[in-house]
Amino acid sequence: MSASQSGKYPITPDGRYFVVRGRLWRTSNPGLASDLRERLVHDLMAARRAVAAARRKNDDAAEAAAHAAVDEAKIALGERGPVWWDDGAPDLNRHMARNTTYAPWFAGLD
Repeated sequence: MSASQSGKYPITPDGRYFVVRGRLWRTSNPGLASDLRERLVHDLMAARRAVAAARRKNDDAAEAAAHAAVDEAKIALGERGPVWWDDGAPDLNRHMARNTTYAPWFAGLD
């Protein structure tokens, strides 16, 4: 895995998380086939656009459906739901890096 998600956010040495403002966010499952990943990312972006469109229209029902589609895509990508690794390590998604086993690595980024 590369050193950063988009050249801006550091990725943990094991590739499970990227860090934004000190908080861990789970990365997509690297085991997904590239064509499947591409389709899921397309679905995720479409769902995010649908959230924005529903908000502009003040359509609560459409916004709820769009949020559900975002969640579905993120689960399929492995960013939410069951973890994609199998070594028994806990899910630290949304935890502050400084409060996790990644603290020494994170401190060394400065």
